[in-house]
Amino acid sequence: MELMNFVNFLFRWGHVLFGITWIGMLYYFNFVQGAYFKEATPEALGDAKAKLAPRALWWFRWGAMFTFLTGIVLWAGIGASFNSMVLLGAVLGTLMFLNVWLVIWPNQKIALGIVKGGDAAAAGAKALLASRTNTLFSAPMLMGMLGSKHMVGPSTYPLINEGASVLGLILALIVIAALEINALVGKQGPMTTVKGVIHSSIGLTVVLAGLLHFL
Repeated sequence: MELMNFVNFLFRWGHVLFGITWIGMLYYFNFVQGAYFKEATPEALGDAKAKLAPRALWWFRWGAMFTFLTGIVLWAGIGASFNSMVLLGAVLGTLMFLNVWLVIWPNQKIALGIVKGGDAAAAGAKALLASRTNTLFSAPMLMGMLGSKHMVGPSTYPLINEGASVLGLILALIVIAALEINALVGKQGPMTTVKGVIHSSIGLTVVLAGLLHFL
């Protein structure tokens, strides 16, 4: 038992460490690099796209990969601690992971010229929308991540395996699904600016927490 507890601790530590790397790079891209690319000289922009961005994307996508893999291991060991907040965080984290590997990275390779051919402008726009959506999801995902150990209990949020009402969870998942569909085929809307995506992420966190808490 002591060995299993230690292994669980290591995976939880790794999950948080890899998550910090992943989300830190996500915020760097959205809050720092994007603004710099708009203001940089052509020479500086070309150098950054050739040398800086690929290195940053390496840490970004592999941080996402190992956050996801350690999360799967932790998910398997949740047991009685499983609740609506955990599920919410897992769904958001999984969608964010898929956005990284199936949308952002493939389109960034085209936008940066790593892969030749294709419409670089269109690919860049697709990658940006998915990246903005991941930033939108990041705050409520962290809420769900904390809910697995620190925030919630049977008296605060309904446990799914106790047969409690799941109306709030269903509505929360519908909201998330609509936002993910927008990430694939929609527009940035209020997420066009850094301030807009930060406010949207905080607002989404409040909405999802309210749905889980009051319904």
